[in-house]
Amino acid sequence: MADVIYLDWNASAPLDPTVREAMLPWFGERFGNASSAHEYGRRARTAMETAREQVAAAAGALPGEVIFTSGGSEANNLFIKGVAASCKPGLIAVSAVEHPSVLEPAHQLGRQGWRLFEIGVTSVGAIDGTAWREALARRPAFVSVMTANNETGVVQNIAALAGEARAAGVYFHSDAVQAFGRLVWDFHALGLTAATLSAHKIGGPVGAGALLLDKRVEPVSLIAGGGQERGLRAGTENVAALVGFGLAAERAAARRAAEAQRLAVLRDECEARLVAAGATVFARGVERLPNTIYFAFAGIDGGALVDWLDRAGFACGSGSACSSAWPGTSHVLRAMGAEHGLARGALRVSMGRETRAGEIEAFIAALVRSVSELKNFAAVSA
Repeated sequence: MADVIYLDWNASAPLDPTVREAMLPWFGERFGNASSAHEYGRRARTAMETAREQVAAAAGALPGEVIFTSGGSEANNLFIKGVAASCKPGLIAVSAVEHPSVLEPAHQLGRQGWRLFEIGVTSVGAIDGTAWREALARRPAFVSVMTANNETGVVQNIAALAGEARAAGVYFHSDAVQAFGRLVWDFHALGLTAATLSAHKIGGPVGAGALLLDKRVEPVSLIAGGGQERGLRAGTENVAALVGFGLAAERAAARRAAEAQRLAVLRDECEARLVAAGATVFARGVERLPNTIYFAFAGIDGGALVDWLDRAGFACGSGSACSSAWPGTSHVLRAMGAEHGLARGALRVSMGRETRAGEIEAFIAALVRSVSELKNFAAVSA
């Protein structure tokens, strides 16, 4: 698929070739179970613990605070459901713009005796101060606010929020899947209770993630049956994927500053061209991920535009999520109060380590053509 330009890095990044090479032996001759006491097992255990150290170093955490999971969704569920299972039902608070793997388990708890408070956001996607203070005043068992939004790219002031939560005696969890490896991000410096990471956003494999967890917090395991991962996740570890995760984290941390600067330049240039072409860019003017642009053209359906661009050789994301209350629109844009028709047209461009200026130029040209053709098509159909 070399003829398709990939602009959907927030969905998944291609596997780093160096990471792939490091993983390959663990699919063959290095097949041991990390819980076995013999040489094969010891070798697997050593590789896994090296990966744990690499992830911890890249995230500003201690190795003992890294709980490996199958990915970000499992890590989010482990914290939310695990902490809830360790105490009496009460109140939990999550932001209204969280990933579904935070919102859905929170709503599940709401059907099991817990009360759920959704923390509202402003029109640019930042946590609303009044809603935040109200949430803390209600003394929830925990709050969860993502570091950077997967659709808009909006970056929250996590250090300030975590500090206020800590002062109120409230556990603070952050889904940092989109921020890790792209921003300066440090678990201890931010003062977090827990955080979620994922390998496949940073050039690692699908199927590996982590929950960073303060050792003073003891959630109930979602998967029982063994003592792996501090007793919080039973099951034979996927050593190959974890080896890839560790190396990907190390490599992402090493190139983070230079890549963030390079991608921010591309983002700003692309954004300026989009605005000149008549697009509305969501959350423009606030701190966002350096690689992400979320935009719409009035009167153009986002899904149709994604399909049109796909046929033209560009892979993007519409950012839409199904909703029974408002079909075909993003819950993030609904929370931001975006106009319905504009929200239906939302399209996300997210860039990565292989994205080049020439590809963005080609994308803009194809986008302008596609928008024009869709408008003409709509006029003829009417």
